[in-house]
Amino acid sequence: MADYILPLEQLIEQFARLPGVGRKTASRYALSLIDWSDESARTFAETILSARSRIGRCKICNNLCEGDTCAVCKDTSRDPIICVVEDARAVMSLERVRDYRGRYHVLGGVLSPMNGIGPDQLEIAGLLSRLNNEAIEEVIIATNPTVEGEATALYLQKLLRPLGIKVTRLAYGVPVGADLEYADAVTLFRALDGRREL
Repeated sequence: MADYILPLEQLIEQFARLPGVGRKTASRYALSLIDWSDESARTFAETILSARSRIGRCKICNNLCEGDTCAVCKDTSRDPIICVVEDARAVMSLERVRDYRGRYHVLGGVLSPMNGIGPDQLEIAGLLSRLNNEAIEEVIIATNPTVEGEATALYLQKLLRPLGIKVTRLAYGVPVGADLEYADAVTLFRALDGRREL
């Protein structure tokens, strides 16, 4: 085996660990990185290590941040609404909309008994603590429309309803630009269920 094959294989394996990256894409990434200058490769590696050491979790909402409190939680002008999401990616997506001016709470996953994830493995206690200590008017449950996401939403709904706080769920339906004939039954049901008057 050629001397360069083992380190290249190791690099491909590391890229393939990333979500959504298959062997072909990992190979392209690795081969591209090999062509970088030493300075570019060093900067890339240092950026990864720096991000890992500087980014942590917000002590209030569990979102990713630098320091102990994120910018959203520090912003006192935010509406008294908490949008409950699975992970930090959902926060970034919702923040791009710019119309939502509420707060967030990151669960750190969804209920998945098959994978050993129950309520105690999620950041639900932190959410309940916030609802007891902050003047919150509404909780929007924004978990993904998967089996686990729906189970988590149902669990949270039952848990939060007795608190007297308005609990809502994101509406789901047909995406812009999609043809109805290609939409699945669940998507169409949600689109009909979430319809509104024009």
